[in-house]
Amino acid sequence: MNSERSAFCTRCGNMERAHDQGAMGHTFEAERVESPEPEGGKGRGPSQAAKLVELAERHYRVFTGTDGRPYAVALNGPNVALPLRGRSGVRTALARRYADVYRGQVPSQTALADALTVLEGHANDTVPEPVHLRVARFGDALVLDLGTVGGDCVVAGPEGWEHRAVSPVLFRRTGLTSPMPVPSREADGLGELRGLVNADENAFRLLVGWLVAALIPDIPHPVLAFKGEQGTGKSTAATMVVDLVDPSPAPLRSMPRDVKQWAVTASASWVVCLDNVSTIAPWLSDTLCKAVTGDGLVDGALYSDDDVTVISFRRVLAMTSIDTGTLSGDLSERLLTVELQPITRDRRRPDADVARAYEEVRPIVLGALLDLLCEVLAALPTLSLSELPRMADFARVLGAVDQVRGWSTLATYTNAADTVAADLLDGEPFGRAVVDYVERHGQWHGTVGDLLAVLPVPEPRLGRWPKGNPQAGSQLKRLAPVFRTLGISFDDTQRGSDRKRARLYVLTAENGGGPLSALSVTDDDLWRQPDEAGPPRAARLDGGTGQADERDVVLSAARGTVDQDRRTIGNGADSADGAMHGVSGEIDTKRPKTPCRSCGRPHWSLTGSPDCYSCRDQ
Repeated sequence: MNSERSAFCTRCGNMERAHDQGAMGHTFEAERVESPEPEGGKGRGPSQAAKLVELAERHYRVFTGTDGRPYAVALNGPNVALPLRGRSGVRTALARRYADVYRGQVPSQTALADALTVLEGHANDTVPEPVHLRVARFGDALVLDLGTVGGDCVVAGPEGWEHRAVSPVLFRRTGLTSPMPVPSREADGLGELRGLVNADENAFRLLVGWLVAALIPDIPHPVLAFKGEQGTGKSTAATMVVDLVDPSPAPLRSMPRDVKQWAVTASASWVVCLDNVSTIAPWLSDTLCKAVTGDGLVDGALYSDDDVTVISFRRVLAMTSIDTGTLSGDLSERLLTVELQPITRDRRRPDADVARAYEEVRPIVLGALLDLLCEVLAALPTLSLSELPRMADFARVLGAVDQVRGWSTLATYTNAADTVAADLLDGEPFGRAVVDYVERHGQWHGTVGDLLAVLPVPEPRLGRWPKGNPQAGSQLKRLAPVFRTLGISFDDTQRGSDRKRARLYVLTAENGGGPLSALSVTDDDLWRQPDEAGPPRAARLDGGTGQADERDVVLSAARGTVDQDRRTIGNGADSADGAMHGVSGEIDTKRPKTPCRSCGRPHWSLTGSPDCYSCRDQ
């Protein structure tokens, strides 16, 4: 056969060249496409692919987004960017239009693929344009996509907000984008929301601040964590919060199994909420941290050996958990914990009633949040704060909320961050041991190997306890922000002077260090004779630190030096021997303790007495 046209095999359905039917064993049926004759002549006329391209150019404008993907937007439709491929993209719309225009004829898959390839080429010739998901910045105003078929939106600025039929910016939609109601100004929306969330007043105000910040697209947002025991309504509260900002057919998600699944899911929603989080794998903890500040996934492009595809995003994250204390240090620094109160039996309501009540007030609540957002946008340019925590942009939003509402959400947030840091150590045995050591001794200076040598190893050894110096150094670095939050400075910039040049760590309790924030006394007090008032004469320290264990009296020269004019005596907070008494000799920590004659508790007897200090007081 001399014909080079393609046809479908009647047996296997594959598209092949007709002249190969003898060699390949296929049986062909000619492609029946009724096309108009070209003007002034005879022939087949334009191909299906050409007709599809013509239809696309007549109804759509193709372009490339700043994310590198090709899009199309309807010329006489909503300002919504459609992907060229996919179920909700231009490919499906073109096939439908083709069937309408050409009297029910269906374009072939090959024609659709060829047409889309041409359109992608046209899109690559355009200047990239930003495409947004749910929220966008528009000058000094913000735009909220309501997700409707008609492309409705809300534009909010310092002067107020208004509902518009056409968005001034391009938005994209995904399978996880659900429509939002048109906001209303009819009543006190925040009061209505307060009645649906069983948290105390401070926690509720923090939640309102987070909701306002979630409508601002270009700042990092802390991870909202609903915390509480079973039956406190964590999942219900999380569903309502997500639906206020970014409603979705799946408002709560399960834990992703790998980075790629997480990236694909998170790129399709502005707000992502993980439900029933108990523990988070290290890779997911790092991934969530990056999603707060801006994350990206690079993967190989389909049907290509040397091209890549990039999924980049910054997201608003939430989760529900019974206990957030086991989360890693980096993630805990980005948490905003809202603890829910138990629901008593007389206040518990069926889920259907709660959902119905929420749907009734949802437009009012959204309107109240937009009112507050406009006030925040007006206050932010002139807002001045003396100091800012880690999530500085979010802290400024809270400061603006406090300014316009007379609240104290910023102080609540910073205090809650300290509590989260303390709770974190419950799941970090190594970090807890380091904090306890520094609080007892005031400071640590040395290598990580030296630190491991002095810390008591838990029995049995816990899974998160470092197995060697590299793991310990990594944990110290990761927990450094937690140490600083708890009042322990952290410095790892120094190096040893020996040939190995090992890294030195300096951890110092900023308040002087718990038990070793020692009591300062004069030389007369320190060397007082036994017959004078006060403790008996103490032996002079020759330098360094003479120390018993954590349950005994600790004698220390401040910072390891001997001051001829002043001596410092530190009394351990949980000293087994009670208040400080006089001693008549240096402590020899190599000598074993002797049991107290009265109570049997082991102690070092510096005066030769068989009784410990506590028993001698009685």
